[in-house]
Amino acid sequence: MLTELRVKDLAVIADVTIPLRAGLNVLTGETGAGKSMLVDALALLLGERASGDLVRPGADRAVVEAVFDIGKDADVARTADELGVDLGDEGLVVRREISAGGRNRAWANGSPTTVAALGKLGSFLVDLHGQHEAQSLLKPAAQRDILDAFGGAEGERRRVRVGFDTAEELRQREAELSRRRDDIRKRADYLRHVLKEITGAQIRPGEDESLESEARRLGHAEELTRLAARLADILEGDDERGAAPSLGAADKALTALERIDPDTGKWRALLDAAIAQVDELARLARDYGAGVELDPGRLGEVERRRDLLYRLRQKYGATVDQILETGNEAKKELDTLDTADGDLAALSERRAAVERELEEACSVLTKKRRAAATRLSRAVEHLLPGLGLPGGKFSVEIKALESPSGSGADQVAFLVQLNVGLEPRPLAQVASGGELSRLMLALKVVLAAHDAVPTLVFDEVDSGVGAEVGIQVAEALAKVGESRQVLVITHLAQIAARARHHVKVTKAPKQGVATADVSVLDAGERIEEVARLLGGVKDPSLRRHAEELLSGKASRE
Repeated sequence: MLTELRVKDLAVIADVTIPLRAGLNVLTGETGAGKSMLVDALALLLGERASGDLVRPGADRAVVEAVFDIGKDADVARTADELGVDLGDEGLVVRREISAGGRNRAWANGSPTTVAALGKLGSFLVDLHGQHEAQSLLKPAAQRDILDAFGGAEGERRRVRVGFDTAEELRQREAELSRRRDDIRKRADYLRHVLKEITGAQIRPGEDESLESEARRLGHAEELTRLAARLADILEGDDERGAAPSLGAADKALTALERIDPDTGKWRALLDAAIAQVDELARLARDYGAGVELDPGRLGEVERRRDLLYRLRQKYGATVDQILETGNEAKKELDTLDTADGDLAALSERRAAVERELEEACSVLTKKRRAAATRLSRAVEHLLPGLGLPGGKFSVEIKALESPSGSGADQVAFLVQLNVGLEPRPLAQVASGGELSRLMLALKVVLAAHDAVPTLVFDEVDSGVGAEVGIQVAEALAKVGESRQVLVITHLAQIAARARHHVKVTKAPKQGVATADVSVLDAGERIEEVARLLGGVKDPSLRRHAEELLSGKASRE
């Protein structure tokens, strides 16, 4: 629920903090004191558009901040996680700033976010019903969801959703496979040519590198033989210039050194290793020279093979591996063509079965909706006379869609007839703000057990309502307040007296600028304010009436 609302430098509001509680909260005050501006401030936190004109004269920015106790609300937790908002253990603090230049900034639990993100979070926390709007209940999707919740159709909805998603997935797979089959058919001759050419070449992985190395050796065979022999001669030469004779002389010198100074014997291992390596290197050079082939025929074969690979690289890939991959892809596509018709037939058969199941699930859901619509209409109509709508009629219209959606095969609309002789109209087209608010209240009373939004805000729900109807409106608001937090802006004493928490808004000039302020009323102050709402604080009879209203509330609790 909303535990605190802070507003600074917004229109007539300089700096106020409003603490709120569970149950029914009321805001009262003189007309024009700024009560609705507080609701407008809350609307800004729900994503409402804002301009720099809202900033209080002399200030550079307006700030609105709200503190929510979200408890274990799974919808809020999931949405916060999707938006990257860390809820922690302290609940949720959302903040929005509007600069005089019109720039908007937003935060959630101290981290920067977007106004859209605030709106998405707020949709799970607050349902705001202004005099000329009733946010969620005006949306066809929300009306459908409310009807399903009222009728206990969540299970049927899930079945429809699963069936629709499965059918949609199969349709997409079927369309994609059909598209691929048709595309492959157009390119089949080319793909067969590619596969035949690459397969016929019998390419081996890494073959281009081995051919390049072999061509280099064959092309320089004479030079390689000569150089290998020269190297062996240098190492094994009979004169003193050869490495082996030199190392032999070194061996004799080291032996002489050892006789005189035994410590030089530790060099022996190094010299022995050098002699062994020279011998090994000389052997390798001799073997290499003997193994070099002078084979012009083989060189021609290698060059022709390299030319073939070059041509294939020009057409099918920069490397041998890429050429082979091209061949594999061609084979896969041709294999797909061979099996596509059978696969399409299987997909079509499976999709048809799923669509039959979906049609059945939609039919079950529609029956449940129609039954719930009748009960909902009766329940809401029963409340309308007591809320000052004696001729009010409420109905739920269910029309068949051309094709099912993930929410079923129905279009759901709430229709109202508020005056005799008028045709029922969709809820969103009801013109009177007061009538609309009371109709919303009737729905909220009926749906209180099904509505997941924890905080409901009504702005002037009592518009055009007299004292007698006001008692019924107050009773309805109190009933909703038993399971939800309710915040009401009211001019009716009957409603104010039923509140568990009473906040008064006043306005007075400060430094030449009209400024709104708020205060939480204690028991004595509530008597004064309820008497004012009845018509006058100085009239003893009105004051007694105020006390009776308040004591009546106390006895009911």
